Amino acid sequence: MARPIKETPILTGADADRFISEMERVDSLSKEERAANRKKLSEEFKAAMKHITLCL
Repeated sequence: MARPIKETPILTGADADRFISEMERVDSLSKEERAANRKKLSEEFKAAMKHITLCL
């Protein structure tokens, strides 16, 4: 039997302020910053895949 989905809590105070500032920061990234983030993530992914074995 499935469990009911709980309501999402509403952020208030410092948590809400931090969430809003992070949302604005992501939207204001330049193309160069996005490319750098993508490159860093790709390198981290490749490093992690060296330790992961896929069984198909």
